[in-house]
Amino acid sequence: MKKRLLDYVSLLLLGVVVLFFLYQKGYIFADFETLHVKEAYTLLHQHPQEVLLLDVRSEDEYDHDGRIEGARLVPLGVLEKNLKMLPKEKKILVYCRSGSRSISASRLLQQHGFQVYNINGGINAWRAEGLPVL
Repeated sequence: MKKRLLDYVSLLLLGVVVLFFLYQKGYIFADFETLHVKEAYTLLHQHPQEVLLLDVRSEDEYDHDGRIEGARLVPLGVLEKNLKMLPKEKKILVYCRSGSRSISASRLLQQHGFQVYNINGGINAWRAEGLPVL
């Protein structure tokens, strides 16, 4: 009986871990779109007046690790305090280093009524595709 209960508890914990992982990666309960870096690049260059590129990394990363041209820096830790400086009429493309912080930022922005697109894989994926970085 104890072994069977332990099996159920283990299975339940595994399910919780899997759901948490899927949530953190933006695969479930995400009300925003995720774009491949090439899609984001195309959108930025075909409709520059309709799009704001938002970098949610730290200031140090922005200054020393490169950035995508035209990006506005608002680190994730201060994003909620600075929502008023972001235009609601534009599509907001969000990126970070690898994609985790940008998912959190995308969730926050979506909850506040912004039209949000998360750039999958962040600046690392951008670089891997050979796209330009300053």
